[in-house]
Amino acid sequence: MSNKHIEEGSNLAIYNILVVDDSVFMRKIVSDLISENPQFKIIGTAKNGQEAIEQVKLLRPDAVTMDIEMPVMNGLDALKHIMEEQPTPVIMLSSLTQEGASETIRALELGAVDFIRKPSGSISLDLYKVKLLLQEKLQMAVRSKMSVTQPSNAQSSVVKANPLSLRSKMLKDNLKQSDSVAQTIPSTTHFTHLVAIGTSTGGPRALHQVISNIPAGFPAPILIVQHMPPNFTKSLAQRLNDISQIRVVEAADGEVLQTATAYVAPGGWHMVVQKDGNRTYKIRLTKDEPVSGHRPSVDVMFESLLSLSELKRHVVLMTGMGSDGAKGMLALKQSGAITTIAEAEETCVVYGMPRAAVENQAAMHVLPQQEIAVRLSRCVQNELN
Repeated sequence: MSNKHIEEGSNLAIYNILVVDDSVFMRKIVSDLISENPQFKIIGTAKNGQEAIEQVKLLRPDAVTMDIEMPVMNGLDALKHIMEEQPTPVIMLSSLTQEGASETIRALELGAVDFIRKPSGSISLDLYKVKLLLQEKLQMAVRSKMSVTQPSNAQSSVVKANPLSLRSKMLKDNLKQSDSVAQTIPSTTHFTHLVAIGTSTGGPRALHQVISNIPAGFPAPILIVQHMPPNFTKSLAQRLNDISQIRVVEAADGEVLQTATAYVAPGGWHMVVQKDGNRTYKIRLTKDEPVSGHRPSVDVMFESLLSLSELKRHVVLMTGMGSDGAKGMLALKQSGAITTIAEAEETCVVYGMPRAAVENQAAMHVLPQQEIAVRLSRCVQNELN
């Protein structure tokens, strides 16, 4: 139950925020940045993950900002407990290092709504930018939908909670143990199907669910646009590659598309597909202006597929704010796409992008996360038979 309340004499909703960081200095900075918005009230702070768990139970905040590296209990372990015991929107504070990016991706898989980079505290312009971003993400977080995850040990909560994911992991383990089986389904640059997926807030967890259930030897390339800064997309691709039966890479300019491979658009670059003269298709990365505030943009990727009518195109829009991708999905549907899927509201962290696709009648199917990979596999296989 939310602690949100209406301020007396005003229609302004007030949201209670818990700030978690082992640094007194950082707790003060983050608290001050948040408090500059009259809709947010700091109701408590915690200096480690154990205190954070206790404070969430006691104070029942509307949202939490959580550092990752802390003594006693780190932010990832605290996040896991919170999501299992009392799901609460959490914004992670992340460093820009490669290690920090990897930990952030793991946090998003565990249920964190989003992340921002930690403010330096030394440059006023830096603090101003972080303030606006933090307040924007908190506005989104307090309206997001949270659900209880199952306890997890060696496996992530997403895999543990979903029998389809567990079955996929078992298949993947079996394939790893049998090189002869893997060699019977090599990737190829010649294909008739192409899958494109767009997502934003809540996307890393949704992608974990979908991509981990794509079968080995999937007879199509998969293009992925996830709204995310540079460096983090590389960590996302590496993490998805670790838990999937297909290969997952961060896309490179000029790379030739292959089946059984997923390509994640690098942060800060638009990703489009161009037909090559040799009956192959290449990725092009561009620094064109952001579209609807995004680079990479889902619409830019989707619209690059419009001219490729010789391919059987399958497109998916999953959880995220705004409407990026809805316009491109509609255009693809009208140009003969075989499958257009919008994620169902019930499994979206933020029902924005899929809602826009449903409202403009771009989606042929509206499916919960756990059914998307199954539907894609079935659609591609049916078309091949």
